This record gives sequence, C-alpha cells and structure tokens, in this order.
Amino acid sequence: MAQLIVSKFGGTSMGDAECILRSAEVAFRQNSSMVVVSATSGTTNDLISLGNKAEKSTWAECETIIKKIQDRHRKIAADLNADANSVKKLETLFEEMQSLAKGVHLLRDCSVKAMDALMSLGERTSSVLFAVAMAKVLKERGSDKNAELIDVRDVLKTDDLFGKAKPLTALVASHCQRHLPNIRSFKTVFVTQGYIGSTEEGMTTTLGRGGSDYSAAILAEGVAADVLEIWTDVAGIATTDPRLCAKAKPIAEISFKEASELATFGAKVLHPATLLPAIRKNIPVFVGSSFDAEAKGTWVRKEVEQHPLIRAMAIRKNQVLVTLSTPEMLHAHGFLFQIFKIFNDHKVSIDAITTSEISVSVTLDDSTLLNKKLISDLSEIADVQVEENLSLVSLIGNNINHTSGLGKEIFETISDINVRMICLGASKHNFCFLVNEEHGPVAIQKLHHKFVELA
Repeated sequence: MAQLIVSKFGGTSMGDAECILRSAEVAFRQNSSMVVVSATSGTTNDLISLGNKAEKSTWAECETIIKKIQDRHRKIAADLNADANSVKKLETLFEEMQSLAKGVHLLRDCSVKAMDALMSLGERTSSVLFAVAMAKVLKERGSDKNAELIDVRDVLKTDDLFGKAKPLTALVASHCQRHLPNIRSFKTVFVTQGYIGSTEEGMTTTLGRGGSDYSAAILAEGVAADVLEIWTDVAGIATTDPRLCAKAKPIAEISFKEASELATFGAKVLHPATLLPAIRKNIPVFVGSSFDAEAKGTWVRKEVEQHPLIRAMAIRKNQVLVTLSTPEMLHAHGFLFQIFKIFNDHKVSIDAITTSEISVSVTLDDSTLLNKKLISDLSEIADVQVEENLSLVSLIGNNINHTSGLGKEIFETISDINVRMICLGASKHNFCFLVNEEHGPVAIQKLHHKFVELA
C-alpha cells in the first residue's frame, strides 16, 4: 500500500529556480502527496523590514524593498517558464503586498495582525513558484499526477494570537477532510504554505519564526500521513553543530524524546514544536538535505534500536539567568506559584530552573523578554539578580539521570570552565548546565570529544 508522505522544504531549498526544481525532483522521487514550502531564502526578513520601514520610514524606502522582493520572484518565475496564470497569481500577490505596506505607511502603525498579513506573502508567493516547478517535473517524468496549489489558510486554523498563533488541531483535521478528501487517491501533489494559517474568522496568522516545520507536522497530523519529511540544507541531524565541532557525526536514527530535547535546547535542524504532532500520531519524521537527497539523513521515531548514554549535544546562546532570593521562601508554601504566575502574566516561558532554601534561579531564552515591568513585578516578592551573556549546554541521551559517575566525567572534562547553574533530574534524556557565552563552544568541543568521538 502506498504511503501518504508530507514533505516540507525550507528557505534554502527554495533559494532560486534551480533549488526549487531540485526540491520538486525530490518530492517526485519521494512520491510526496503534499508539499509544504517556506518563503524563498531571505524573503521573510525582507517582509519584516518592509513592515518596519512602512511604519517608520519613507515610502521610497518601502518601494525599494517591494521591488527587491518582486524582482526576485519574477526572475524565478521567468527561469521556470511559468505559465500566464501563475504569473497573474504572483502579480496579484504583489499588488496585495503594495496595498498592505501602503496602509501601514499611511497609518504609521504596523500591528502584529498587519505584520502577519505581510509576512504571509513570503510563503504565498513561493508556493506559486513551487507549484509551477512541481507541474514541470511531473510532466517531464511522464507522471499522470497533477500539481495543485492550495491555500493552507483554508485548512490550518489557529487561535487569534497573531505573531505566534496556536493551531486548533481538531479543526485542522476536520478541514483537511473537507478540503482534501481525495488525498489518498495519490493522483495529486498538493502544494501549500508553511508558517501561516488563519483564524476561524479568516484572519491571516503566523506560527512564529521557524514555524514552517511545525505547520508541516500539523498538516501531516491533519491528513493522517504515514511519513513527514523535513528537507533542509544539511543531511540530517548531527551529534552537534558541525560549525562548532568539525568531527560531528551524522545520526542515523533518534527517538522522539531525544530529538525533542535536542530541538528545544538549541539544535537548529528542527523547530522545537515540530515533533509534537508527530508524537501524538506516531508519525515517523525523516530529516534530509534537498541538496544531497541520496545522503542517508536521520529518522526520528518513537522506537529506535540503539539507546546510547550520550546521543548528541546542543548549545543555546543568549541565555539570561534570573535569580530570586528572599528569606520568606524558607519553609513557606506558595512562593513558586507566585513566581510562575508573574512569568505567566507576562507570557514569558522559563527554560531551566533550580532552587535552594531561599533562592530560585531560572533561565530565559531571550534577554528581550526581561522587560522593566516583569523585573518590577518580581522585585515585589524577592531580590532580583540578572546575569546575561550566558549559554546553556545540553547533553542529550538515555537514562542520564540514573547513570552513576556521569556527572563526574562531565565536570572533569570541563574542569577549567566555570559552571553557573546545573539542571538534572527532570528528564532521563537531558543534562544541561549554564556557562559564560565565550566558554560554550569550548565546552561542546571537549564534551563531544569525550562522549562521542572516543565512545
């Protein structure tokens, strides 16, 4: 029986006509039923710049950005020999881009809702181009399938938290059944957009930066796919960032739990939320390179054959450590509740946490989250100390919190590096600690040599 495969291609896989055709060839070879695409490389940043310029700068500066985006896509369309109907779709989207930017400029107000509408144009234009390439490849390969462009906003329904919307998974599944009833006939390759969705009222939303992977996973869950493929510019997941460690090794397979920890704590190959829908429906995820489709890549599965103590390691830069101290914590109940409530009220997520008799230390992933009002609210219940320019180093593997001697080996390996905070015990798959940012890469290199290269 044929498998229903959802394939997602990232921005680098959509860089130009050559990249898009290569990606379409991969989708054909993989027998993909649905292809989810990111914006062409650099376009999302250009659209963000357009929104900011429209709000604060001259219209001439806006027109420069609009022309840059239009020229890029018109060239790709020309290189693909796009048909008149596809060119018309592009021009209509360009007109929408101009109108949205003009509205923002006249109002001098780029709301989050307006920015979502602007940013959606990246994927909406790139998907038109990919549909052209997909149809071209299908025809050249003598396939009887057809390529059909669909608007993901018809199926991927979200809440109204513009800028970082949450998919309404039950609605997504019902809309997929309504709009894609024949997807298992395998007669059509549906091409659609990542990163964007819409509210039940039809307002365009985005899932936040990096959300294309996540939306592909949500769609895979919605159509009950057998496999989700994530195609990037690297051949799968490695034991650490190859830019930090030249001896990083490719990982053939990794469990959902390990991969989730790895993505959450800094690995750039997968968006942290990507695996949640796959875990819910037990959909295997393949991560490969569209530039080297013959490479083995990495399979992410619920069950794997090998369970090494240390599978991989990751680093998250730009970490902030917030320490809250007060004698009132001593033998008192409800203090942690107060802390978490304040962070919750400010919609700020805490990553790692450790406590002592009268202190609590937490890490945040972005210094911009620590605004004056948040610090003021925290200061009402405790003395607040803030440390910035830190990195969170994580070792990902199996049975970590029940392996004697592991901590000793780790800290002997990095004995010349000061560790600011340790987080261990909550997960058997993760051991993480905080160091000064300049020491992070060295820590990764030493630990990788000890636990991966010498293993």
